[in-house]
Amino acid sequence: MSTRSRRPRLALAIGAGLAVTATLTLTGTGVADAPPTPADSTTVTPAGHAFTAKVNGKATFKAGSVTLTCAVSASQPSASGTNNQIPQAPDNANPAGPVASDINPPTYSSCTTNLPGVTATVTTTGTWGVSMQNGSPASATLTVPTAGFVLQTSGLASCTVTSAPTGPSSVTGTWTNGSPSKITFVNAAVPVKVTGGFGCPTGAVTSAFNAVYDVTDVTDPASQITVSG
Repeated sequence: MSTRSRRPRLALAIGAGLAVTATLTLTGTGVADAPPTPADSTTVTPAGHAFTAKVNGKATFKAGSVTLTCAVSASQPSASGTNNQIPQAPDNANPAGPVASDINPPTYSSCTTNLPGVTATVTTTGTWGVSMQNGSPASATLTVPTAGFVLQTSGLASCTVTSAPTGPSSVTGTWTNGSPSKITFVNAAVPVKVTGGFGCPTGAVTSAFNAVYDVTDVTDPASQITVSG
């Protein structure tokens, strides 16, 4: 994480049980909400430590009849820079809200589809973000930049699925302290745009992503990344 001030992050959909299953959902129109409850204070420790988020199991994405399963996914710190780093004190604490960090885009590989004769690759770009919020339960929000996730299939169906096609989007999951700590995303919806020919789910406008990521301390592997009040 960096110590500079961070832009607000919108709520998206990039997660799957690292044993993962994704389902397609459509956004609806709701009624007026009650005034929001003030956010709890949040402290993320150890301050200044770098971290890696690695999928525990598989990540699965579904758009229409096409299901993508990726066995490998991770966001890791670079040799230089402050991405994937908890902010230095005192910025690792917020008296009334989340603690945020820029992260490197997670990679997705060893991906397969449920359709015979169809292969797929995933390209991720831009600066992503994660913010942790103390609570019951604690939560983590992963932010995808505009067009930061692109799925391309080839073979019997040639399709392009672009997440967050018109602006940044975020997905909120549950944070669990532990050894390692985990972020679990369940049916988190993200806007998508699908283009292509026969066999492509071009009617899909949102998709759901479920995932579990292990979050480990790179600076001191004996330590754990922890969210508290």
